[in-house]
Amino acid sequence: MYARLYSCLLGLCSLLLLTGAHPLTAPGVTSLTNPDVEYSVSTTGTAELTAGETTIVVVDNGPGTTELTPAHKRGYNGIAYWGHDQQKANLFVPTYAGLNYEHIHDGTLKVNRERFEPRQNPMQLRIINDRTVELYQPPTLNWKLESCGRYELMADGTVEYTFECVPKAATFSQNYIGLFWASYIRSPEKVGINFWGRNGDQFGTQPEWLELISPKHGVSSTHPPADYKHTIAFDEGFPLTLANHPSGYVHMAPGYYGVSHGMAFVQMFRQRDQIWFAQSPTGGGNGNPAWDFQWFIPDYKVGEAYGFVMRAAYFPHESHEKTVERAGLIMEELNEEE
Repeated sequence: MYARLYSCLLGLCSLLLLTGAHPLTAPGVTSLTNPDVEYSVSTTGTAELTAGETTIVVVDNGPGTTELTPAHKRGYNGIAYWGHDQQKANLFVPTYAGLNYEHIHDGTLKVNRERFEPRQNPMQLRIINDRTVELYQPPTLNWKLESCGRYELMADGTVEYTFECVPKAATFSQNYIGLFWASYIRSPEKVGINFWGRNGDQFGTQPEWLELISPKHGVSSTHPPADYKHTIAFDEGFPLTLANHPSGYVHMAPGYYGVSHGMAFVQMFRQRDQIWFAQSPTGGGNGNPAWDFQWFIPDYKVGEAYGFVMRAAYFPHESHEKTVERAGLIMEELNEEE
């Protein structure tokens, strides 16, 4: 299935290049870019959403404590709790979160002013409906990046996450914007991630299913898409080591999964968004890996809106084949919606 999906996605990307529009233009979905979106503002900074067998709690970067998230720490935003009828214990480390907006950078040492700017600048939790919320953040103190991330819990329990942002000033000095999301996984059986890819250093290598484990934090930590066209430069000594230490492997289909307590956690993306996978064996503490991703916006312009769409699913892991089949159907639907 992934081989078929890859060939379809190549045609999609070629069509985008012919239109002349920036390939990462925002879809115009969130309240940041669509003035017709109606919402109310949460007074608690938390929202519990339920659909099918799935319950999640979305939090801003405030305290974020609820009945399901009593140990949550301030700063960590996104999904603080993800449970399933067949695994009610939190998928994520209880003090942290998943699909957590973590870093803003331009590959330079300017990031040292505040390495975790999305955690530190106030957010507003906007309630769209009983299964959709947004985390809006005004232009941040250092990078001047305004953003809005929409979490929609779909009827089947899949989460669709749409992120849109607008750079309000020319603060990114290497002609790209770098952004990073983290998911801190609670003590899974295996810390590695699985994806369809190949060794990027060996020309002509055939794609296969890979199970990769980073040997330690910040080593062989990120996996770009195959045939990525842009050069992403980093200053010597750049401190966000998960972002700038590629493994040598590239992914051939835009999705990956890991297994935790008998459940598969799958993160799936649109090919056009050119997402890089990332991982750490100890990002959430010893035995608690981080299953992450990062996104680069090359050739950005001040005042323009950019965005991506991804989906995440959490369901019983019966076998590699069944997980791949289910994830492949979701990924095909996601990419067909463009």
